[in-house]
Amino acid sequence: MATNNNSFLSGFQVNRSLLAGGAVLTGVGAVLGLAGAAMVCAALASAGRGWVQQLDTPPSAMAQRALREAKVASTAGWDAWRAERSSAN
Repeated sequence: MATNNNSFLSGFQVNRSLLAGGAVLTGVGAVLGLAGAAMVCAALASAGRGWVQQLDTPPSAMAQRALREAKVASTAGWDAWRAERSSAN
């Protein structure tokens, strides 16, 4: 059963000016959306920068303190595990 594609699509007529107008509007919308996203990112980055500058303790010092506390907790847990394991033997 061979189908002739030319006869199948012969009734399909596209309004080219409407199609072109839709494509142009889609492109403009994409550019405007990208510009809006860039503006949102810039506003959030500016707000974040201002918030970090107002902090009493810089984020790097907070991170160092958290790392130090995590190391102490890890060491305490490791020591407790070893003590329990050696007392069981």
